Amino acid sequence: MQVRSQADPTIGADTMLINADKGNPLFDRNFNPYLTNKRTASTWIYEPLVLVNPLDGEQIPWLAESWELPDARTIDMTIRQARWSDGEEFTADDVKFTFDLFQANPSLDTKGAWQHLDSLEVQGDHVVFHLQTDDVPALAVLGVTCIVPRHLWSDVADPSTFRNENPVGTGPFVLGNYNPQQYSMDRNEDYWQAEKIEIAHLILPGTSNQLDTVTRGYDWSYSFISDVEGTWGAASEHNKFWFPPGGIIALVPNHTVAPFDDVDVRRGMSLALDRARIAQVASEGYMQPAGQTGLMLPNQQEWLNPDIPDQGMVAQDRDGALAAFARSGWTLQGDKLVDAGGKQLGFALTSANGYTDWTRAAQEVQRQLGEIGLDVSLQLPQPAGYQSALGNGEFEVAIGGMGGGDVFRAFNDLMSSDFVTEVGKTTQANYERFSDDAVDDLLTAFKSSTDPAAQLRAAQALQQEVYDQLPVIGLYYGGLWGLYNDAKFTGWPTEADPYMAPQNYDSAPLGIFTRLRLAGKGSAA
Repeated sequence: MQVRSQADPTIGADTMLINADKGNPLFDRNFNPYLTNKRTASTWIYEPLVLVNPLDGEQIPWLAESWELPDARTIDMTIRQARWSDGEEFTADDVKFTFDLFQANPSLDTKGAWQHLDSLEVQGDHVVFHLQTDDVPALAVLGVTCIVPRHLWSDVADPSTFRNENPVGTGPFVLGNYNPQQYSMDRNEDYWQAEKIEIAHLILPGTSNQLDTVTRGYDWSYSFISDVEGTWGAASEHNKFWFPPGGIIALVPNHTVAPFDDVDVRRGMSLALDRARIAQVASEGYMQPAGQTGLMLPNQQEWLNPDIPDQGMVAQDRDGALAAFARSGWTLQGDKLVDAGGKQLGFALTSANGYTDWTRAAQEVQRQLGEIGLDVSLQLPQPAGYQSALGNGEFEVAIGGMGGGDVFRAFNDLMSSDFVTEVGKTTQANYERFSDDAVDDLLTAFKSSTDPAAQLRAAQALQQEVYDQLPVIGLYYGGLWGLYNDAKFTGWPTEADPYMAPQNYDSAPLGIFTRLRLAGKGSAA
């Protein structure tokens, strides 16, 4: 029997039912935007200086209405006029206070602002950031910082444990009713873009299963759902979905573990794989195979190195794979790929338990590499254990990712030797522990220049390094699983109008809330 979705008749036409937060099993009343267990709506209450589109890295002026880079180590932001939801004026002093708060409480500095900052100063309605080095991409790191009010937070004894139960922000919504199973948000009538907000209320229940997502009548949800057309899509004629790429799912070989420090072993593994098949199995055909450039295409097409063949796509090539392995001393004997001593090449492939698409990808990689003589076993620790193993370098090969909307950060996180730590010591990026002086020089050239042409040349050279050295092995695009209903609200981001990622977490929803219109009134410009 077909499952149907029916809107709750008690919810008004100007009220959005949004599946964006989950209790564990109940909601904790925590609206501190810097804590990991915060409520999702915290980042709709506290706004960033710059809104960044995760799809392509587009930087949209937000609490900073404009900015200039007079040189590669200075950012001068003009702060817009706005008010906190308690009526107090929002000023440049609030911005400086927020960054000073991070400096005094490093655990709050989740984006690593003070890894880039040397100092900052207020000049009227301007905040001038002085960077530690020539560091143009720092704009994206500093810009996404959510700003909190000085007049309230300056009295907080310990911001690192502050639950902020009654939040006051600059954003489009304020906290309404709250209980451990559900909370609501009400339109901030004094919002600096109030004329763009037609949603009067948001309701966020604690949702925990796929059936509830499909049947409850949500206006917006975010989830990978198996057979989305036959479930979410078939439940209502107004249910739509858009799954754009938000990153690249990849094999992450540990370069501190032999033989994965050998580029020909990595190349052999790459050539042995049928990425179209992996993408089909892992994502039920919703996502496409990815190339070996580190870019998300077509999102970042303007950055693509035209000298890399087939936009970086690597075709399965059994003979080429065996030739690459042979250059490293591994040959096929019978149905096993062995070294000179007869030892079979094998490894444990680590992924996170419960990540169903990753598990299916891992199983398909296991099968395909097995066909060319490798002995691959699967390790599926719980997500916390998986992340610990990845960060500490305690794995052989893992399912992980690369890429992202910000091109510099994507390459920097992937290959910068600044992140390389010894095994057993945690790193936050470059989990494969790749290191190359020439690549570091390219990253420095990229971040040191304010010239877009110079940045493009560096980015294209970095793509060539990803293609040639295979620090990780790209498989398929990881999706952003946007589910929405257009019966009450129109103007959603789509493939035809990709103005924002369709995710309903972090700050991206700010760019969507300001574009949605009540049905029948047309889309926003």
